[in-house]
Amino acid sequence: MLDEERADLIALLRDLSEEEWEAPSLCAGWRVRDVVGHLLYDEISLPGYARFALRHRLNTDRVNNRLVDRVRNLTTAELLARFENSGQRITGAWPRLGLADILVHHQDIRRPLGRPREIPADRLIAVLRHPDPFAAPRKYTRGLRFVATDVEWSAGSGPEVRGPGEALALAVVGRAVVLDELTGAGVATLRRRHGV
Repeated sequence: MLDEERADLIALLRDLSEEEWEAPSLCAGWRVRDVVGHLLYDEISLPGYARFALRHRLNTDRVNNRLVDRVRNLTTAELLARFENSGQRITGAWPRLGLADILVHHQDIRRPLGRPREIPADRLIAVLRHPDPFAAPRKYTRGLRFVATDVEWSAGSGPEVRGPGEALALAVVGRAVVLDELTGAGVATLRRRHGV
């Protein structure tokens, strides 16, 4: 599933115009090219990434922003070539995390560009079951029940949050843009947790 998701993202990136590469993504302050620059963490070995993270005091925001800064001057062609050939040094060692990260970032690119897709149900369910732990999903999910309306998945207990699986997958990792697509008694709590 990870390989298929990477291949789908690469196909999208090959199809983007230069203007789309420069467009804002759902990641605050990041353009599409910056999201791809972030995904180049896969070029780094696990020990190398650990050292990189320690140098930035294990602060996820600092680490991610530094990853983007180090490739800021690359052309879009260079970014794409490096992503295509990154070697999956981290995601290959931790495919569940890699799938969650790449699928969400894929949507971070597609949504603002108005390029919807139908995510294969098996991939979507895998990410719903195992969201990226570095995105602090418990902050959003604790004490709530989430129910997907388009795939066979639900989890948690408490006031309910219902909606398309893709919107749920984005909501539980901090993407407030999807909240209007969700219904149920738990949405008000989820909105407060998102700060909106």
